[in-house]
Amino acid sequence: MTVLTRTGNDDRLNTRKLMICLDVDGTIVNHRGQMSERVRRSARDVVERGHEVVISTGRSLGAALPIVRELGIDHGYVVASNGGVLAKITGEDVDVFHREVFDPSLALAALWRSLPNAKYALENERGEFLSSDVFTDASFGAESQVVDFEELVNSKAVRVVVFSTDATAEDFGQAVQGLGLSGVTYSVGWTAWLDIAAEGTTKASGLERLRAILKFDTADTLAVGDGRNDIEMLQWAGLGVAMGQAPDEVKDVADAITDGVDDDGLAVVLEELLQR
Repeated sequence: MTVLTRTGNDDRLNTRKLMICLDVDGTIVNHRGQMSERVRRSARDVVERGHEVVISTGRSLGAALPIVRELGIDHGYVVASNGGVLAKITGEDVDVFHREVFDPSLALAALWRSLPNAKYALENERGEFLSSDVFTDASFGAESQVVDFEELVNSKAVRVVVFSTDATAEDFGQAVQGLGLSGVTYSVGWTAWLDIAAEGTTKASGLERLRAILKFDTADTLAVGDGRNDIEMLQWAGLGVAMGQAPDEVKDVADAITDGVDDDGLAVVLEELLQR
């Protein structure tokens, strides 16, 4: 399978050093959180080749770091919380050099009126997790502290998460869109799961900030992802590749499509890159 060709275009990625931006869940690891040996090996080979591999994830930083370590990245960058947190990795040191903080009060109040039985959590400006109920999720990378909903409303946030057990992803998405949330950016996940960030904050905005720092040309960027929160990233990249199991709306914006996560679609992309 050849994937590293732009759709409808004869241009190909060159073989210079690239900024390779990788989603985690559904791309690097499957939906059981498992990374295959083939993906691990190909990613490490790309790192050793000298390309800049950037983890770009909806996960919070604490949940992204184990993936960074498993891929053998000891000097590099992470775009976490859907672009809300940017960090530099130097050996064992982790330096958060940017947080996109916003006021979630209006969005939370609107959501609470329509979804009073949902679970709410947020990551604040200090990287702490507060939640309205017992809310444990691997994407947090830390235990949340249960607080009154009023405290959530009065907190500053980098990321807000809403999870409903009363609806399908499609029904939940329609309900959220009907609220007309303003002043924030949001994406609906595979389940009835909503991620909210500051207005204009996406994986793409975080990666663009990082690209400018690292001085890569846009043409030298490659991104691979599978979720609705990857749409802007795939559009931003010089070459955006959708995983085979991605929803049609994600595939529609991609330049190319690889195999699904259970068929090591990311490894297919990276192995082709290594052969150039």
